[in-house]
Amino acid sequence: MINTADLRKQDKEVFMARLRSRSQLARDDIKASVEDIVRDVRDRGDDALLEYERRFDRVDMAAPDLRVTEEEIDAAYGKVEPRFIEVIRRAAANIRAFHAKQLEKSWLTSGEGGTMMGQLYRPLERAGIYVPGGRAAYPSSVLMNALPAQVAGVECIVMATPPMEDGSVYPYTLVAAKEAGVGEVYRMGGAQAVAAMAFGTASVPKVDKIVGPGNIYVAMAKRAVYGYVDIDMIAGPSEILIIADSSADPAFVAADLLSQSEHDPMASAMLITDDEDLAAKVADEVKRQAEELSRRDIIAQSLEDYGYLIIVNDMKEAVRLANEIAPEHMELMVAQPFEMLGAIKNAGSIFLGKYSPEPLGDYMAGPNHVLPTGGTARFYSPLSVDDFIKKSSFIYYSQEALASLKNDIIDLATFEGLTAHANSVRVRFEK
Repeated sequence: MINTADLRKQDKEVFMARLRSRSQLARDDIKASVEDIVRDVRDRGDDALLEYERRFDRVDMAAPDLRVTEEEIDAAYGKVEPRFIEVIRRAAANIRAFHAKQLEKSWLTSGEGGTMMGQLYRPLERAGIYVPGGRAAYPSSVLMNALPAQVAGVECIVMATPPMEDGSVYPYTLVAAKEAGVGEVYRMGGAQAVAAMAFGTASVPKVDKIVGPGNIYVAMAKRAVYGYVDIDMIAGPSEILIIADSSADPAFVAADLLSQSEHDPMASAMLITDDEDLAAKVADEVKRQAEELSRRDIIAQSLEDYGYLIIVNDMKEAVRLANEIAPEHMELMVAQPFEMLGAIKNAGSIFLGKYSPEPLGDYMAGPNHVLPTGGTARFYSPLSVDDFIKKSSFIYYSQEALASLKNDIIDLATFEGLTAHANSVRVRFEK
């Protein structure tokens, strides 16, 4: 069911090439289709949006039906279990508390001769979050996308999520949206929803930034609208990489690999270990546990295509390989995880020890679960309050302070051939 790659005996570069081939973003056929959808929604607004909803989500509605009413949201509370409301509120409290620590304040510094400089921190006015439907609906994604925006002080949070076949929105998603401070919810999905939020229509407001995971059409639509609005990242299928030594429990390792492979047939689950016996036991556990899981068909496809038990010579090689892969989720299931933590350079989120499974981060601990995928942890960070903040610098110089620098500015501008720049300073001292 899951592949074994013994890098003590086979070419590492061949293996890495196989992993890199998993990228969704090389599909030129889908790219062209998405760009057509985005252009059409930009040009024709609601008419195009509603046509694509009929075609892709199979829901026939009029423009006023796009926005979910407050009555529908209130009614959703009666359709979910009280236990769900209890745990979603506990998760929201933990997520708010973690992200509140990320807030920064505007600052000012002053110098001699009448100079003041600083930086202003201001929240975006409108943020759009995309919440998937499709194979599964994820109320936890509502919290992870909306709460950092709420903590940042965003005035209006707009959410798009695909409707179900009867035109309604998954009640668990609506309850999570209300608890997370989402101001407006729209029943629309796919590339057309991203385009509607990016450009605005008669019924859907234009936002400043779009965040949230989705399928390849959503990912490519976000790439297509970048520049008209900001985006968080272009996310691919989920992935987990576990570094484990002989102290690891094979059942725990297998369970955590399976927890990611159930997301999507293209999800990736990998173990790196220097213990060949552990790898064999994990393979047995994966097979045994998968038989009892509801999404075993998706799991089987994911593990067959992108699941690996990787055997290396030692833990130093394991860390080097893990940093090269730069996974979305990394678990350090080793005897001394904190000793290894300092060597981890590239990972979206890191889980330390045998009692810190990845689902803890997905749902309840507090750190964000919107994470860089496909190796982009080399340069991307998890979604945070910073994603919903913009910064402006400011400068004040007195006449005396500017005089002390005027010749330097004039000379630098002259060296660059920008005589108007030089003149802008010179003219202030000609009299």
